[in-house]
Amino acid sequence: MQHVWLEKGLSASTCDAYQRDLLQLFRWLRDSLLKCDEATILNYLAFRQRSGASARSSARAMSTLRGFYTYAIERGLINHNPCAHIQLPKLGRALANVLTEEDVDDLLNAPLVEKRLWEFRDRVMLELMYATGLRVSEIVNLPTSAVNVRQGVVRVLGKGSKERIVPLGEDAQDWLQRYLHNIRPELLKGGACNELFPSIRAQRMSRQTFWHGIKRYAQRAGIEKPVSPHSLRHAFATHLLNHGADLRSVQLMLGHETLSTTQIYTHVATQRLKNIHSQHHPRG
Repeated sequence: MQHVWLEKGLSASTCDAYQRDLLQLFRWLRDSLLKCDEATILNYLAFRQRSGASARSSARAMSTLRGFYTYAIERGLINHNPCAHIQLPKLGRALANVLTEEDVDDLLNAPLVEKRLWEFRDRVMLELMYATGLRVSEIVNLPTSAVNVRQGVVRVLGKGSKERIVPLGEDAQDWLQRYLHNIRPELLKGGACNELFPSIRAQRMSRQTFWHGIKRYAQRAGIEKPVSPHSLRHAFATHLLNHGADLRSVQLMLGHETLSTTQIYTHVATQRLKNIHSQHHPRG
């Protein structure tokens, strides 16, 4: 079924997640997925809850199963969708544990840019993620041709193969300029790589490699809150809103399909304003 997901423009990582959802149900059933009824699906959801699965992951699993059974009906493999009348788990809109501007400064300064070529590369990746709000999959797959340092923009091919153009900012431009002229050629060592940020083997970097790198830099910077590549995307959006950016512009830069997806960041920004008010207002 993966070709169907790919045809819909879903990313490879999303397709992998959907495949894992189907495989988990298959292993639990120890039988064909086509033999499921509504009661079986409800028992499976109860099993997931007892196993500690979050409401968000169960909601995604249900979405995957609904799509699978719709696909099976269209091809005449079954007569009804066992998920049709099952309600998706309700998701709360928890506030993200956003990095402060001081946290971001500490994280960006953590790589030892004067000592190691790959840490200079990582610093530039961190600068670019914070400047543009790119997803980790977008930055590790970003081709060199997508960046126009002179104009100060990056062209991103996001989810659903939708293209967006995001400004870089002066700091990111400066780091990119130095990286392209001095560091990237040294990393490639005469090799060829289409991606802007090659691995130390002059190949495409994996998302996992960069994720582990960010964890290492966060630890080095003494940041105690959880940090991941998505933390910089959260920080990008929240800090823009804190400094007066409008929601529609942030939506376009993040590549969100709907404004409602972006609105969670307004909750984060509003909470910050409430905290400031209670701390500093004489009647707070």
